Amino acid sequence: MLNIWTIFVTALKLGLTSFGGPSAHIGYFQQTYVKEKKWLTDKQYIDLVALSQFLPGPASSQVGMGIGLRKGGILGSLVAFIGFTMPSVIILIIFVIFMKSSTINMDWLMGLKLVAVAVVAQAVFDMGKKIIVSKKHVILLVLVLIGLYFSNSIFSQVIVIFSCGLIGLQLFKHHNQTEYEPVFSKKWGAFSLLLFFVLLIGLPIIANIVSMDWIKLFSQFFIAGSFVFGGGHVVLPLLETQFVGTYVTAEEFLVGYGLTQAVPGPLFTFASYLGMVIGGIPMAIMATIAIFLPAFLLIVGAYPFWAMLSRYAQLNGAIVGMNVAVIGILLAAFISPIVSTTITSWIDGVFAFILLMLLSKFKWKPWIVVIAGIVIGVTYYR
Repeated sequence: MLNIWTIFVTALKLGLTSFGGPSAHIGYFQQTYVKEKKWLTDKQYIDLVALSQFLPGPASSQVGMGIGLRKGGILGSLVAFIGFTMPSVIILIIFVIFMKSSTINMDWLMGLKLVAVAVVAQAVFDMGKKIIVSKKHVILLVLVLIGLYFSNSIFSQVIVIFSCGLIGLQLFKHHNQTEYEPVFSKKWGAFSLLLFFVLLIGLPIIANIVSMDWIKLFSQFFIAGSFVFGGGHVVLPLLETQFVGTYVTAEEFLVGYGLTQAVPGPLFTFASYLGMVIGGIPMAIMATIAIFLPAFLLIVGAYPFWAMLSRYAQLNGAIVGMNVAVIGILLAAFISPIVSTTITSWIDGVFAFILLMLLSKFKWKPWIVVIAGIVIGVTYYR
């Protein structure tokens, strides 16, 4: 196992520099954990991404937790989560303390959106060339893109991954079997899944019996983290219905939404902002734990069984199909909303291409490319 401190510091660097939302985070992780650190292979990484897309919760955070689990067990998963999440939580708390509902000029953040274009493009290309290796793979990829184009359901990603798994059973049934590598104790995995369902059922019951605000709030944040498919953006309307008008004003909610888009790390830290507005730092910490706890329990619970599937040749084709679905999901997210909302002029495209070349051809580290993006944003888009 890796040194726990190494896992934490690596995740912390990503938490400080990973702008652009879940799809961009997958790109940053691929650059750091796969290409630079070589903590896992491309195949192992794409398998983990497929699982994280399939489970409810913040997909990019679950990928980070899964990598921490592989390299350092439960403690490794925990410190990987803390390192990646802590910077955005601290920034949002500071914003609430010093700025409250003031408006902030975010024009310079255009540079960070351009970095996200470059990072996701690099990740899709690197992972795609290893997964999409035949005409059958290409055909399935095109079907995934068509399906995602015509479906706006929050369950679209889950349906696509599940469908590609079924198709893969037949389409890739003669695919080479991969060597099974134990990830974590299946006994503890089963316990984590059991604990998730106990809390999911038990917390609302306890909240109705015990008239304590913090238990009710913990339950609300936990449920929000348990039923969100499709990334952090989907959790925002769910939180709005539960908290606007009851605990926060519409203005406070919108300011927090904007701030969460501006900071690095997972969008689920919007819960940290809401907790801070509702009850200060203790409530912010409680809200953060509550909304991420389902993701932690699910990845720790499901990952050992997911990895075990690779030992069965008849199921390996399903995993191949799911991996193609993941490439399709990333490519669809790259096209819209990442490119469609960022590249609105020829100069935007030029800047994005320059950042991509710095990342891919000149092998600049992602955090240096982030700084370059900030410089572009400050000097050109202010």
